[in-house]
Amino acid sequence: MRYIVIGAGAVGGTIGARLYQGGQEVLLIARGPHYEALKRDGLRLVTSDSDEILPIPAADGPVPTRDDDVLILATKSQDTIAALAPWSSDLPVVCAQNGVANERMVLRRFERVYGMCVWLPAQIPAPGVIAAGGHPYSGMLHVGRYPQGVDELSEQIVTDLGKRGLVARSWPDVMRWKYGKLLGNLANAAEALIGHVPALTDLAQRARSEAMTVLDRAGIAAVTPAEEAEIRGHNVDSRPIEGIERSGGSSWQSLARGSGTIEADYLNGEIVLLGREHGVPTPVNEVLRREANRVAAEKLPPGSMPAERVLALIDERSAAGSR
Repeated sequence: MRYIVIGAGAVGGTIGARLYQGGQEVLLIARGPHYEALKRDGLRLVTSDSDEILPIPAADGPVPTRDDDVLILATKSQDTIAALAPWSSDLPVVCAQNGVANERMVLRRFERVYGMCVWLPAQIPAPGVIAAGGHPYSGMLHVGRYPQGVDELSEQIVTDLGKRGLVARSWPDVMRWKYGKLLGNLANAAEALIGHVPALTDLAQRARSEAMTVLDRAGIAAVTPAEEAEIRGHNVDSRPIEGIERSGGSSWQSLARGSGTIEADYLNGEIVLLGREHGVPTPVNEVLRREANRVAAEKLPPGSMPAERVLALIDERSAAGSR
């Protein structure tokens, strides 16, 4: 079985590297300077206690596929459709992405779709280099068939992922875990907008509380922080890597790269969508979604928006909604 990692960035690159180290056949799909570095030098995987160059094959676009290929999609959610468009719909797809919308989008075209809930702190400090900060394991990955269940392939994927440097588990209700992860990811936009200031904790909690009301009204189950803590334990503690400064989360990194896009529509925007469908106001998540998109489009750096301005906009939105 060959794993084709579409979007071999921080998360995808780490997953691909660990699969390769575990003896699996892997192909990394990347683009731009990152692809050029992977093709020329291989993937350099740096952790708190290791620094290794792995000669993993890389490509910058579709390649001839085989019947035993498995696609691991690790792009941002806004790139899902474009990233999968060139690939055969006969292949199974594992959505190793934040948010809960990707699996349903992919299922429109691909029959075999698997959800993956990813806990994996990593970043790209330079093209071709992945800094994986999780310790003692680089990441914990929950895998299950979408919309629910497990099968022979999902069990094989879990086995392969667990051979080197990752903890993998099989869950028939994987989307419940992904909704739990979504609640935590609602803080991504806030972190990207205002940075690590005291107001961040309160703003993140307000976004989460609002979302929990929405999920409850929609009848959607999500794992609790207690469940997450029990399963995660200290398997993926974040540990500093010498010589590499730890940046913010995935949305922070999008702004830092000046990519022009951000995932907010599929994180905070998911709560806004559900709120509109079920008649629940969502001023906190709506403002975070809207402002994150604006800042990304204007290519402003992370932390460029005063917390007071974000809070004022939320108050304005709340007041407008109550009239």
